Amino acid sequence: MKSPISGPDVVHDIVGIGFGPSNLALSIAVEEHNAGLAADRRIDALFLERQPRFGWHRGMLIDDATMQVSFLKDLVTLRNPTSDYSFLCFLRERGRLIDFLNQKTLFPLRMEFHEYFEWAAARVAHQVSYGSEVIAVDPVREEDGRVAHFDVVRRDTARGGATVTHRARNISVATGLEPHVPPGLELAERVWHNSELIPRAGQLAKTGRTVRRVVVLGAGQSAAETVDYLHRTFPDAEVCSVFAKYGYTPADDSPFANRIFDPEAVDVYFSSPSEVKQSLLDYHRSTNYSVVDMDLIESLYATTYREKVAGRERLRFLNVSRVRAVTPADDGGLEVAVEFLPTGERQLLPADVLVLATGYRPRDLTALLGDAAKLCLKDDGDAVRVGRDHRVETAPEVTAGIYLQGGTEHTHGLTSTLLSTVAVRAEEIHRSLLTERPAAA
Repeated sequence: MKSPISGPDVVHDIVGIGFGPSNLALSIAVEEHNAGLAADRRIDALFLERQPRFGWHRGMLIDDATMQVSFLKDLVTLRNPTSDYSFLCFLRERGRLIDFLNQKTLFPLRMEFHEYFEWAAARVAHQVSYGSEVIAVDPVREEDGRVAHFDVVRRDTARGGATVTHRARNISVATGLEPHVPPGLELAERVWHNSELIPRAGQLAKTGRTVRRVVVLGAGQSAAETVDYLHRTFPDAEVCSVFAKYGYTPADDSPFANRIFDPEAVDVYFSSPSEVKQSLLDYHRSTNYSVVDMDLIESLYATTYREKVAGRERLRFLNVSRVRAVTPADDGGLEVAVEFLPTGERQLLPADVLVLATGYRPRDLTALLGDAAKLCLKDDGDAVRVGRDHRVETAPEVTAGIYLQGGTEHTHGLTSTLLSTVAVRAEEIHRSLLTERPAAA
């Protein structure tokens, strides 16, 4: 299906920037709203995605890795349990519903959930323009100074970089997170972020070069999965896991702790004073940040113990340690300096690859929004003020809306960057669009 191109007089009710799971969920909410309605009651939506096709963490689609959220927290079920965009409807269409149920699990394979996302994205492809990199968001001022629209300028990478401008009453920013690289380190041919793990490891394997040692920096779920994957992929290589903790911390997925991801928990968090917000984040970081599923922890420990018994230890854990320096080696590999923090002693590890499983951070909203960012109000901590409906609070003259899907942990809590509430958040933004429409139109 061809990507939509706006005519010069088209004004969209909403333009989505980025088309990952969050804006995909919103696009489905719009699609279901529009079904059967007259044209003047429909929501005109367009979503812009810089990738040439839908993709979600493709570099970490390890064949046996499973989701860490229930399949019922899919794109639609918590918003509309009867939707035919659900994961169960996807399974039925693929002929795998009974087979999946026979597994007695709430947690699908990550690659299967990605397949589900692709299936859903294909059904709303008429709302999406792929190969579209947003390069500017410009406020449109009326003669009286009112800002009722934004002009979203995109570069069409499929058409030689030509630019196209779309006018919108609202925008939904869902650009996701960007890989975090620790200070003092830089990505390079032999220094990867784990977000590129599978393609980079595949390329390395194709070179035919003997892989002697790989080093993985990080202590979270992605780091542990990376260690396990590289250990299996390169059976002759030593895999060294470096982290500042004494050991991996188990993820707290107990029922009461998991309620921090409930939709009602967002209400509690949003209405709390700043010191309570910080307390909740501190108390419940172990549900999400720098933690590992217990099954994987036990599997890695069992592996290293088997190797110790066999007398060939390929899996090594350098705990209470940090990578202090990385320099190119004469043979084309790396020399990784690792410091043992209690004593300050350093060892130099010759390595073929260093993988940074060091997490992600929110993208810079100011760089994306440009002049539009100047219209956003800030709190005492210089963070963007965001309403409960995920709409940014803006200067009084602005009636056009900026909705954030992500980057709102300071206002909406731990679910800000997670899949747990994408369906509910889509409903809240959809409802807000309908509420604000009379004033904005």
